[in-house]
Amino acid sequence: MKNLREVWNKRFVFYINELQKYLKYIVSGHIAIVLVFAIGAAGYAYSEWLKTAPTDFPSFLLVAFLLSLFLIISPPVSLMKHADGVYFLPLETKLKEYFKLALRWTYFSSVFVSLAVFVVSIPLLTKIGGMAKNEVFILFFVVLVLKGWNMFVEFNYRWAANGKYVWMDRFVRFLLLFSALYFLMSGYLIIAIGIAIIGIIYLVVWQKKKKDIPFPFDHFIEVEQSRMMRFYRFANYFTDVPHIKGKKRRRRWLDAFYKFAPYAQHNAQFYLVLRTFVRTDDYFYLWVRLTFLSTLGAIFIPFPIVALIFTGALGFATVIQLKHSLLSGHEFRMDLLFPIDSNARKLAVNKLLRMIQFVQALFVLLGITVQGNFALSWMIIPVIVFVISELTLRMSKK
Repeated sequence: MKNLREVWNKRFVFYINELQKYLKYIVSGHIAIVLVFAIGAAGYAYSEWLKTAPTDFPSFLLVAFLLSLFLIISPPVSLMKHADGVYFLPLETKLKEYFKLALRWTYFSSVFVSLAVFVVSIPLLTKIGGMAKNEVFILFFVVLVLKGWNMFVEFNYRWAANGKYVWMDRFVRFLLLFSALYFLMSGYLIIAIGIAIIGIIYLVVWQKKKKDIPFPFDHFIEVEQSRMMRFYRFANYFTDVPHIKGKKRRRRWLDAFYKFAPYAQHNAQFYLVLRTFVRTDDYFYLWVRLTFLSTLGAIFIPFPIVALIFTGALGFATVIQLKHSLLSGHEFRMDLLFPIDSNARKLAVNKLLRMIQFVQALFVLLGITVQGNFALSWMIIPVIVFVISELTLRMSKK
């Protein structure tokens, strides 16, 4: 390689190709349907709530909290590899060129999330908070600047502190962001400027501290590898990622569920599938997350049709993803040596999914009970969730 810029360019092309390879499985097909329903339901519920929202609702506090929460998460996208701790060491003094490109991509790849939160917040700020258009426009540019500030602070802090206690840095930045945004939206411009000056000083302090400290290769490589591993694990819900293996845990507190597969030859596959689901983090936590979201939707969405669309879409996503994952394993299993019906695993997976989706429907019912709506239009939602799950199970290709 002639220089570090060329190194970055080659790695960036590989990185983009890697994203495209897996994103086509994530954003197409069934997940697109789920996203359309989920975004549509959330948008409808939000617009209906704005019509009846109280005038004293703390809109500035809520928006400042959400924006601060998304702005502080700015880990650097370095695209570094394990061997860089050796091969980049002679080029340590020239890393500035490499990280100039890395931070540029970090900013443009992450700022859109914060802007999405800001755009969603605009109706709340204008209708409830009473902000004028020019004030919203100014806040837009402030969000862009604050994202850059967060990115530079986190990069310099990780360098100077070798990544130790990064949560403390994020907590400090959250307090500065929250107070600055709140006072800015509330019209206390002098206080907001004062907090901004403190933020600039905070950045300068960490910039100076890092100058005399060698670049922590191990930490930045670990951050990058962890970031990519999170993406691969997420992509693994939708398609097979060859170099990903889900973590296994004992989970003794769920041993009682194995009683649903009593000792018998015809239960062999069901026992294996049940044990795989309970012990594999990727499968188990996928179901837990989607069930948790369904329960929250049943509790907090105030309109039955929106709650039905939201929970039904999540039920559909749960069945599609788990069925694909449980049936797509290519590893060798001991049960393949025995004369068991080749269709037995599919039947076992279907049986398991019916059981856990019945539990998911019960959690949705619990959420509706917590909300206190006992009308027929609400009580039918858990039934519809289970029906959608069953139809998805029967109509899916695998």
